[in-house]
Amino acid sequence: MKILIICSKAFYKNIPPIKEKLEELGHEITLPNSYHNPQAEKESWDLGEKEHSEFKARMFKQSEETIKKMDAVLTLNFDKNGQKNYIGGATFLELYEAFKENKKIYLYNDIPEGMLYDEIQGFLPIVIHGKIDLVK
Repeated sequence: MKILIICSKAFYKNIPPIKEKLEELGHEITLPNSYHNPQAEKESWDLGEKEHSEFKARMFKQSEETIKKMDAVLTLNFDKNGQKNYIGGATFLELYEAFKENKKIYLYNDIPEGMLYDEIQGFLPIVIHGKIDLVK
């Protein structure tokens, strides 16, 4: 399967062993938009609000185009700043895009509690509880 990994930049450090295991299982992995330059968003902020807004718009469009080419997305949702199984705004939008495109949606951990719980549940994700071999 062609799989896009989606997550908060805070979780980029968790990606390498997960990517390696998925590839061992025969999957083709695409990394998050700014994986190779995690400072890209900060750099756009440093240029000004307009530049940051344009950066975000480009990232949303890029995610949309990438997701169309995938079979699935794997959401890495770990604890962040006291929030269990964190899913941020951009990742939520990528989940929605995957849902609209009828792609398989995997969550590494349970759906986070909070105001978007019902919406994420409505995307019908497959929660793998860290068991990469369940991605099929």
